[in-house]
Amino acid sequence: MTGPLPRVRRLLLGLAVVLGLAGTALVAPAVVAPTHTAAAQAAVYPTCTISRCSAARTAVNGWKTLGWPLSAGWYSWPYGNYNYTGGTFQNREGYLPSATYNEYDVYSRAKGASRDAYRIVVDRGTKVAYFTPDHYVTFYKL
Repeated sequence: MTGPLPRVRRLLLGLAVVLGLAGTALVAPAVVAPTHTAAAQAAVYPTCTISRCSAARTAVNGWKTLGWPLSAGWYSWPYGNYNYTGGTFQNREGYLPSATYNEYDVYSRAKGASRDAYRIVVDRGTKVAYFTPDHYVTFYKL
């Protein structure tokens, strides 16, 4: 039987399904993307024994010679070329002990050249320094 009655039933059934789905979408909780992603926990080591620690210690001495500048910018480096400090390191993730930190590049280069991932992060108050060879993923206390 293909008269108008079965077609009306199918139409009404289809309409009910559509309205039911629409109603569910209005009432059901929405799936919302997080506003931030949880970063993986950084590793913080009590000493620095990897191969580049020596360069990091040399950088600490260089920045100490310059008086630990606080403003971001390029500085004439005691060992030649220039080196860059990015200013305040926020420690937003809280990987390091609570303090105010500044971040400094380890390797000098021509003024204006691209920066690499190697940094030292220094507590402004105590001058305790940490070396991060991978841009804040791993920290080694110097």
